[in-house]
Amino acid sequence: MPLTLVGLVLVGLLVLALLVSVSFWLTFGLIGLALHLLMAGLIGWLADLVVPGSLPWGWFGAILAGLVGSWIGVRLIGQFGPALFGVPIIPGFVGALILAFALSLIARRGRGSLGSV
Repeated sequence: MPLTLVGLVLVGLLVLALLVSVSFWLTFGLIGLALHLLMAGLIGWLADLVVPGSLPWGWFGAILAGLVGSWIGVRLIGQFGPALFGVPIIPGFVGALILAFALSLIARRGRGSLGSV
């Protein structure tokens, strides 16, 4: 009888530890993801301010420009300088500038061809 009770207590503690670790992982994982997206959005928004015109899709476009721009910037110039919430700031900003400039050129070219038809 006491051995069964000890076994039940150990299983209960194991389940409790598992639930606590999963809840911490979900909490910090989701918060980390939200902060990563926030930082990417800020970098995309800053690039949108510098480049004439505006990025499509508002804040969602700024987040995409920051994420894709960070990837482009790291591939072109490497990862150096500070990174905040997993987003390299300098390469991310440079890549987001390149992406925003390319999108503004495509948008202008698209508007120009439609206007001449």
